[in-house]
Amino acid sequence: MKRQPASEGRLVAGLQPVREAIRVHGAALSRVAVDSRELPRLDAVARFARDRGVERIDRLPRRELERLSGGVSHQGVLAWAPALVLAEPAAVLDDPALLALALDGIQDPQNFGALIRSAVGLAGAPVLWGEHASAPLGTATFRASAGAIEHATLCRVRSLTGTLADATGRGAQVVGLDPQAPVRLCDLDLTGPTLLVIGSEHEGLGRAVRRACTAHAQLVPRGPIDSLNASVAAGIALYEAVTQRLRAR
Repeated sequence: MKRQPASEGRLVAGLQPVREAIRVHGAALSRVAVDSRELPRLDAVARFARDRGVERIDRLPRRELERLSGGVSHQGVLAWAPALVLAEPAAVLDDPALLALALDGIQDPQNFGALIRSAVGLAGAPVLWGEHASAPLGTATFRASAGAIEHATLCRVRSLTGTLADATGRGAQVVGLDPQAPVRLCDLDLTGPTLLVIGSEHEGLGRAVRRACTAHAQLVPRGPIDSLNASVAAGIALYEAVTQRLRAR
């Protein structure tokens, strides 16, 4: 495992993300800041943090929370959490029951966070992405994941195409989602080691990533629009894979 560079802490913003950070990390949080207004939902977060052993709990005016959050919607609560632990690619790809998402060119933090939420919520699936042309692992992404980031297996790789080739060499199938593919995802066998590759909503899969896939599949026959929101597409794909695996037991 490798850690991101240490700092005062990883800033988490928003009611659900902060609650989940408190639930997972407890006393390991360096600080929780709560709006000084006396509102039940805010008081409940402060009590929860205290009960979980957080030593520093500050009640701050909203303008100070705005400054600290850097413009990310905070709903009156912030937390400073330990750095995320990133998984090594080999540890992810060696799983004989591999089911993971690989993200190609997802640069919007909202989409990135929503994809992580889908991966964790539907399948506990690891998320892999290339270190270039990707949204950062920042506060906006944590916020969009609604706390799922605290439970996610995250793997940032130097080369996504190289990692997909490595996965193929280890016996996994690499399925690129493509609304124009002639094959439907439900017609593929997803019970073996599988990487589902999601492209950006505007560009789809990049040329090199497309070539690195061992199969391409559409989710449903094309409708009046060419593609779905990336996190919606990932959710449908993961649901199909999980359903196949449950039936195969």
